[in-house]
Amino acid sequence: MAKYLGPKLKLSRRENTDLYLKSGIREINSKCNIKKIPGQKKNRKIRFSEYSLQLREKQKVKRIYGILEKQFKNYYIKANKLKGNTSINLLKLIELRLDNIIYRMGFSSTRSEARQFISHKLILVNNYIVNIPSYQVSLSDKIQINKKAINYKCIKLAIKLFKNREKPKWLNINHKKCYGTLIKLPDRLDIYNNINEQLIIELYSK
Repeated sequence: MAKYLGPKLKLSRRENTDLYLKSGIREINSKCNIKKIPGQKKNRKIRFSEYSLQLREKQKVKRIYGILEKQFKNYYIKANKLKGNTSINLLKLIELRLDNIIYRMGFSSTRSEARQFISHKLILVNNYIVNIPSYQVSLSDKIQINKKAINYKCIKLAIKLFKNREKPKWLNINHKKCYGTLIKLPDRLDIYNNINEQLIIELYSK
């Protein structure tokens, strides 16, 4: 499976925002100058075209969730076939990925760490091992950590760091027993406010 192996903070600098690619043990501003775009010369003003704004928004969302182009486009095609607002459907499909749910529940400090847990068969869905990060979680699905992994230091650290993040209202989480349940589908307000999903739809609609 293809994945990005380069410096993660460089991606955040390129999109000029925190992409949540690091654990959060230290603030991202203490690690790099997030306002400095890689390769940009000092005092040089960059003019963004309509296309470049749409492209950057798509790249930002892809990098936040760790999705490559082909898979991301497939999500758009599927969202476009569903009833309702295509842009909202797109975000919901991505939010319901198993790796994202693990991160949202606070069992991993990053989505890439969640994907590693899943590939190592440490995650159970309704008491069955699932090793596919893109698995779509459904209502009432029970997500839990394998018993042998409950005491892993990285999981305990992730749960500790989760206290500094906003708890999703659409998830029921029990950190003591390391499990959670999807109690309702996420609304637009439950998803990141710094995403302009309409720009992505405009890009793919051309």
